[in-house]
Amino acid sequence: MVNITRAADLTMVGANGGAWVAPVGTPALASPLDQPVTPWSALGAISDDGLVNGWDEESQEFTPWGLTSPFRTQITKSVRTFSATMWETSRLSVMSLHYRLDEADLVADGEGITSFAETASPVPDRRAFWFLVMDGDSARGFYVPEGEISERSDVTYKQDEMSGFEWTITTYPDAAGNTVYHVDKIPTTPADPAS
Repeated sequence: MVNITRAADLTMVGANGGAWVAPVGTPALASPLDQPVTPWSALGAISDDGLVNGWDEESQEFTPWGLTSPFRTQITKSVRTFSATMWETSRLSVMSLHYRLDEADLVADGEGITSFAETASPVPDRRAFWFLVMDGDSARGFYVPEGEISERSDVTYKQDEMSGFEWTITTYPDAAGNTVYHVDKIPTTPADPAS
């Protein structure tokens, strides 16, 4: 009889997690168990839809004359994204990202009033990001050395719905040519049974 191996502790449920932002050039955390400190700024509560790590890839197939299936494929596009909805829309770090402004531009005056304008000609606003997914003793950390919000959804303000900033963050290659660095704490895979 075939022994089918399974290990529940090797599965991952995004039970909890968080996101932080910092200026480009901020180094990655050494462990997903480390608490991010300045210059990292927390992005606060994320909607219960959690974090989505997206892959957008395209390839070109090369099929030689006389064959019906390709004998080579070349990747022509490979983009990594992270998507989430930020619920703390009044948090300075969140507003700073959403409106492409420095946090200093969003500090309230002596009467608690914040005022700013949205430009008709936005410029690139790349920052470093740290995303963390937790499930019991397992943790997955994603360090994005250069990322930018590339898509923003509409924001709804109504009585029976939490307002949020829904973002897609596109990653860009750093000087080493890497877009995402992984730092995980996961269980060891057990050995398969002897055959």
